[in-house]
Amino acid sequence: MKLPRGFTASGIRCGIRKKRPDLGMIVAEDGANAAAVFTTNRFQAAPVTLSKAALKRSGGRVKAVVVNAGCANAVTGKEGDLAAKRVRSRAAELLRCPESEIFLASTGVIGMVLPDKKILDSLSDAVNRRSATGIEALSHAILTTDVGPKVAQASFVHEGKRGRILGVAKGAGMIHPNMATMLSFVMTDLDASSAFLKSALREAIDESFNAITVDGDTSTNDTVLLLASGKLGTSKVDRTGIGAEDFTRALNLVCRNLAWMIVRDGEGAMRVMEIEVKNARSERDAKLAAHAVATSPLVKTALHGGDPNWGRIIAAVGRSGARFSPRKVCLQAGKLPLVINGEPAKYLEKAAAKIFGQERVPITIDLGAGKASAVILACDFGHDYISLNTDYRS
Repeated sequence: MKLPRGFTASGIRCGIRKKRPDLGMIVAEDGANAAAVFTTNRFQAAPVTLSKAALKRSGGRVKAVVVNAGCANAVTGKEGDLAAKRVRSRAAELLRCPESEIFLASTGVIGMVLPDKKILDSLSDAVNRRSATGIEALSHAILTTDVGPKVAQASFVHEGKRGRILGVAKGAGMIHPNMATMLSFVMTDLDASSAFLKSALREAIDESFNAITVDGDTSTNDTVLLLASGKLGTSKVDRTGIGAEDFTRALNLVCRNLAWMIVRDGEGAMRVMEIEVKNARSERDAKLAAHAVATSPLVKTALHGGDPNWGRIIAAVGRSGARFSPRKVCLQAGKLPLVINGEPAKYLEKAAAKIFGQERVPITIDLGAGKASAVILACDFGHDYISLNTDYRS
């Protein structure tokens, strides 16, 4: 799989983790316009605060991304900041660009200062190993508890030319709307302003990375970065509207596919529940109901067992804070009605169990209170989730 025009990437092992790749690099050979969205957690890791400030100083220009796994470099104070700055300085020296055009990202254990000497000793190797097909190596270098890499791509047409979008992500635990323990880097050859990219990325994230949950936790390092090299050879897109629709469609598709991979790869997960709440009084009510179901441990453990225990779903909706009349609520799994106007529907338990035993379990909750809706993807909770997180640092 090749990167879009104007990009190279690499993934190597620098020694932060035992026997696993842990250092990745993306380079926009002639620089790229960029937009990013970061975690809303008040404890923001050193790479997050530094990259936020760098984007402002550079006017939204990025030359390269340096990302490591195995250490989040979060809640590490001045020492963590200095370690990250040393990495940034060395990368800028190797690539002959301003430090403000180096974007940093980290993932791993919180509270551990970045062992920057290991990265500094390996950065030249990461630079030299870059290639247009380096996405595979990069996708492995950024993983933590993920089962495997996550890469998605789509094409679009602008002014008669076919462009590409390719995204890579990591994330399996601490996943919840308003971002999560996830990193995602999305690249395109479109020529677009940072202002347009920011608007398009916000829209895409609302329908993807902010519409998933694994365990209700959000982390200190979450970052989604969109880079545009401008190598497609068309005029610059600087606002949404005519000429931008096909790009935004493709961007939304890439982000949704990456989000699906993250939820499906939820630590120990076997199933994904697609929760649609419709006919709510407001979007806020729809999201309240959907999030309550998506984060309920009782719902998630029943899902793990393929148990169509819809009472847990209804109970979660009832405590969500959403406004509705219980006598108007309907619930169905796939096309099978389970609750009609607040009362049990007549159905075969065997039919319900078959739906709840699938890899993807579609649930529709009709609140009968308005016209607003929301969709959230959530995964199950099983024994492996506990095991993985109990043993994470050992």
